[in-house]
Amino acid sequence: MPQSGPAASADAISRVARHAEALGFSDVWVSDHVALPKDAEYPPSSYILEPLVALAWAAAATQRVRLGTSVLVLPLRPPVLLAKMLGSLDLMSGGRVLLGAAGGWLAEEFAALGVPFEERGVRTDETVELLRRCWTEDPVDAVAPKTGARLTQMRLKPQPEREIPIWIGGHSEAALRRAVQVGDGWHGAFQTPEKTAELTDRLRRDRPEASFTLSMRASWDALRDGPDTVARELEQFMAAGIQHVVAEPLQRDADGWLRCTEAFAKIFEDVGLLAS
Repeated sequence: MPQSGPAASADAISRVARHAEALGFSDVWVSDHVALPKDAEYPPSSYILEPLVALAWAAAATQRVRLGTSVLVLPLRPPVLLAKMLGSLDLMSGGRVLLGAAGGWLAEEFAALGVPFEERGVRTDETVELLRRCWTEDPVDAVAPKTGARLTQMRLKPQPEREIPIWIGGHSEAALRRAVQVGDGWHGAFQTPEKTAELTDRLRRDRPEASFTLSMRASWDALRDGPDTVARELEQFMAAGIQHVVAEPLQRDADGWLRCTEAFAKIFEDVGLLAS
């Protein structure tokens, strides 16, 4: 959704979310950055609405589409508070949250939030475990030494009414191992179809079940790249075993975003992924 850059606004998010739902898309997505260095090369804009607030806004404007994060940087947030926020969003939206999650990569952002960058892996692991325990156990007894969470007979009501899927993002060995060990799926980003095939082969070796979802965030813009390019790479991703694709418009205003969403819908309809 238009969560960052010149296109980002409350009105644009609600318009695009409703439009995507009407066109038949299964879900809408946001990214995650809290603070960026002034001269950072990526992401292209430092104007980024907080992702869970943006998803709550989209949830209120829609009825059906799932609400995804690509990806939420888990160690930047206190895990118990995050469990409450995600659980509340899932409950209030009728069970629509898809948690794409990872350990992060931007050291300066960790410093800005006072989180040790070198501990991001273990903090991510602790957070995944605590999220699931806070969503399912009542009361909760848990100790997470790196994140500092200590729960003794603690209640975190209300809890979500289902298991919120956690798709682990990232392409490093640690990220792939985490996806296999604790994920309900894997959510990659900006990889070529060839590289994607290597990654999916490795993941399927350890997690062959179809319920372990393989997802890819693609670097297309349907108005910039054209239908043939998008359709060709989409079919290559599917041949590589990808079951779910996040398409990301790169337009600079909400109207362009809506046109791009329509162009994506036409391409996906032509290859049989959306009902006409």
